[in-house]
Amino acid sequence: MPENAFPLPCIIFAGGRSSRMGRNKALLPFDGFATLAEYQYARLSPLFDSAFLSVKTTEGYPERLPYLPDDPSLTDAAPTAGFITAFRSLGAERIFALSVDTPFIDAAVIRTLLEHDSGELDAVIARTARGSHPLCGIYHRSLLARFEAMAASGDHKLGRMLSESRVRYVDFGDEQLFSNLNHPHEYEAALKMLDKK
Repeated sequence: MPENAFPLPCIIFAGGRSSRMGRNKALLPFDGFATLAEYQYARLSPLFDSAFLSVKTTEGYPERLPYLPDDPSLTDAAPTAGFITAFRSLGAERIFALSVDTPFIDAAVIRTLLEHDSGELDAVIARTARGSHPLCGIYHRSLLARFEAMAASGDHKLGRMLSESRVRYVDFGDEQLFSNLNHPHEYEAALKMLDKK
């Protein structure tokens, strides 16, 4: 475990279809790394006691990264499958979940979310003026049964599940930190943001 690491595993969700990008965004080059997946793992793994990439399959991904491939029976249920696989595989009481396509979330955001966490909650989720960010937050094992029910019913609306759970939303003012790389123009804008650093 890295010294002074956040005391929970980080799960980087990279199993989405990337339909709006037109290709797997986790495999796009980013900030000197061959893939966004490698970039995210390299910067996040020193912050946590462990870090993993949640993927449907490791095919096409770089070697030597720790992966949590979805249970094959749940392959149509991302990110539901990723949560189920993470809790079943790791045995953790809580995890930090972050989408692979949010490359500007920093340690200060994570620390703030952790400061708002408590044992009676199911989740702590980041929120900005544009809305909540379900794939930037802390999830507790208490939600595993609900994720399993979602997978069984085919209802994978994460927002709906959170609305029926004990969730604390933490507000942040900087929208840029939460930039998602869903479309090609958003990816290009992110590359330009890197150039300005």
